[in-house]
Amino acid sequence: MNDTTSETPKLSWWRRLSNGLKRTSSSLGSAVADLVTKRKLDRAMLDDIEDVLLRADLGTEVSVRIADAVGAGRYDKAISADEVKDVVAAEVEKVLAPVARPLEIAAGKKPFVILVVGVNGSGKTTTIGKLSAKFAAEGRKVMLAAGDTFRAAAIEQLKVWGERTKTPVVAGAQGSDSASLAFNALTAAREQAIDVLLIDTAGRLQNKAELMNELEKVVRVIRKVDAGAPHAVLLVLDATVGQNALSQVEAFHRTAGVTGLVMTKLDGTARGGILVALAEKFKLPVHFIGVGEGVDDLAPFTARDFARAIAGIES
Repeated sequence: MNDTTSETPKLSWWRRLSNGLKRTSSSLGSAVADLVTKRKLDRAMLDDIEDVLLRADLGTEVSVRIADAVGAGRYDKAISADEVKDVVAAEVEKVLAPVARPLEIAAGKKPFVILVVGVNGSGKTTTIGKLSAKFAAEGRKVMLAAGDTFRAAAIEQLKVWGERTKTPVVAGAQGSDSASLAFNALTAAREQAIDVLLIDTAGRLQNKAELMNELEKVVRVIRKVDAGAPHAVLLVLDATVGQNALSQVEAFHRTAGVTGLVMTKLDGTARGGILVALAEKFKLPVHFIGVGEGVDDLAPFTARDFARAIAGIES
């Protein structure tokens, strides 16, 4: 949670993104380079390229499509690694462009209620802190609700973010009822004319029925105060879990009506392609991605930048 220190020069977002995706892009890039420098393009090479893309977790449909695009009009010809990278970037961008949508705070909804969900360790609480900093910097009045009542550490972590961003935090004792806490927070937010209420929830495994039922209860109780809330349900996903993210999206979408995704820890994995597979399968908006611990390392998602970074194109 430590911010970038003043001694280190601040890198541009593009540089941070491409550095963060280096493990994914280098595993893709070096494997592709090894393939294309040794022989002319044929069906066997395309199958090998497809395998490389699958290992980066891009998903079957996208991997097949990219391999087909690489092969189009190029049979029995030499092809450079850079040409393959350009095709990968173009095809990935096509998948991501429709889901790269900003999180819009509707002016007429006050407070605009954002429920943040996800499994343990996905980075929910840190993401809430970073979002509160972003919204506060935009001049909005923000409130945080420490709805992860299972973990004392999560409550404390949120209080630290509250102090850092000068944001009020509604919290209860460890083990208290998270639905009641959400109800109290929303009631208080309305009374205090808060613009954005960010509600943390306990990390829960998507296959634990009783925890998912509790999440449903949180949503039900929020709607007793405001029938239109929550106005956004953000699912925070840890990129390092790879294919497991698919079942997480399915379960949380069914239980809480996920409206958008935030993907964290892209700098910790060679499987950053999972975001492409998710976009292809679920078509849910991707609002933010994170490539580090600093407050500036969570940024709005842009399809072209991500596609070029994952393909290993340098600028």
